[in-house]
Amino acid sequence: MFYTIFFAAVVFLYGIVIGSFLNVCICRLPIKENIVTTRSHCMSCGYQLKWYDLVPLFSWLALRGKCRKCGAKISVQYPIVEALNGILYLVVFWQCGVSVRAVLYCLLASSLVVISVIDWRTFEIPVGANIFIGLLGAVRIATDLADWKDYIIGFFSVSAVLFVIYIVTKGRGIGGGDIKLMAVSGLLIGWECNVLAFVIGCIAGSVVHIIRMKVSKADHVLALGPYLSIGIFVSALWGEKMINWYMAML
Repeated sequence: MFYTIFFAAVVFLYGIVIGSFLNVCICRLPIKENIVTTRSHCMSCGYQLKWYDLVPLFSWLALRGKCRKCGAKISVQYPIVEALNGILYLVVFWQCGVSVRAVLYCLLASSLVVISVIDWRTFEIPVGANIFIGLLGAVRIATDLADWKDYIIGFFSVSAVLFVIYIVTKGRGIGGGDIKLMAVSGLLIGWECNVLAFVIGCIAGSVVHIIRMKVSKADHVLALGPYLSIGIFVSALWGEKMINWYMAML
């Protein structure tokens, strides 16, 4: 029990540290600011943050959500993204155990968090995030060569149909970023789980957005990336069980 708790604590801490970097990506990628060489700073006054201002979760709590220099409010997004990433890492390792698959899916989860927040705000999915997931897919194929066809088919299983929709509707029916996301996710989780991910994402998007349109008068145009991300994550971890359950019901 001690080792289990210790391992879970290490995974969570590692997750929130990575979550801190995800916040950097979320804030800087849309404005084309370098995520590597530019030092962390207050988005209001430009104050360069010290190491003790960058401790995940705890620094935000200690500063009461305000910049140490100018007192400007620091978005609650920062601790939420950090905590969420830590929790997602725990869920992945709980489901997959200690394995290469678990590491790949943790990195996938982090990428999906970045995609979800940026797409929700800007209606654009960063190309770099899709490329990163594609690289994870390449590693997945290399570590599971026996099933390489499933991953290659997965690349086209959903994206090919979406690309036809994109052409027919001249880009009004689906976004190019969504097509790329479903292509690279299929490369990582295989064609069956990728189709399921798309179905889950569409259902989630339809239900949630209809509620938002009724309650908050949201525009009819929706950012599909966050919902596809939910579908991809759920399908990556539980897709095979869900598919097997469904097939047994037939």
